[in-house]
Amino acid sequence: MSFRKTLLIALGLTVAVPAGWIAWSSYSLRAEIDAHEDGVIADAVRREPAYDADAMAALPAPVQRYFDFVFPDGPPLDIAYVEVEMRGSFRRPLMENFEPTTAHQVASVRKPDLVFSADTPIFGPVWAIAYDVFVDGEMEMGAKLLSTLRVVDETGTPELNRISLRRWLLESPAYPMALLPGGPVTWEPIDDSHARAVVRAYGLEASMIARFRDDGSLAALDAEEDGDLTTPYHGSGEHTARSEYRLVDGVRVPMRFEIARAAGGETYPFWTGDIVSIRFGKR
Repeated sequence: MSFRKTLLIALGLTVAVPAGWIAWSSYSLRAEIDAHEDGVIADAVRREPAYDADAMAALPAPVQRYFDFVFPDGPPLDIAYVEVEMRGSFRRPLMENFEPTTAHQVASVRKPDLVFSADTPIFGPVWAIAYDVFVDGEMEMGAKLLSTLRVVDETGTPELNRISLRRWLLESPAYPMALLPGGPVTWEPIDDSHARAVVRAYGLEASMIARFRDDGSLAALDAEEDGDLTTPYHGSGEHTARSEYRLVDGVRVPMRFEIARAAGGETYPFWTGDIVSIRFGKR
């Protein structure tokens, strides 16, 4: 064999072997995320809706207006889970630049379980897959460059589990059935345009302050404590703003979102964009 052929084969292997490893790693990671999503969906469709119709009349006034707004034909109790596709701009922790990002999320309406995954470029042809899983009270958070090199690896602690429970609450404007009385969320009155949403599950508790517009739509959710802006992860964030509601299968959903860290009276957005598709799954 000539030196030239040997060199070409060596160069080909130099490219093919890493490319094959990246392709296999990407497939394996996606299969792992898909398995988490399938588990959330399977559990959700097995569960009966927990809805207390009598408690609706006792809800704070802005919350009653909210449910009238998002459920013009009444609460759809047959919806068990939601799948959401998002597109927008994402800022990595401790960084300033935003990068175009796509994301997929599966959440249970029956209990606070959620799987989120996102693809975002890092530099040049290098991309990362980031994911958050919160199932049965335990969180898992990770990010991998090129689907192979792990750069974030966090598992459940009491505080991270609580933050992940809050994440499910922060994302709930996309699946407002989860906020109905009788489920894991209770409402406490504040004034005519604010109410406190408290979610309790798995021996954990988290709360956010909801701000409502005059038309009944939910404008924002805010945590009641400052976030730690020095962490290598964003966690749930402490603030979300929601707008551009659209009727989807009888439910008004905010198609525009902003999610931010918050501390010292300031907000620092890290994930802004649009819901590009949403599907409600039924029993």
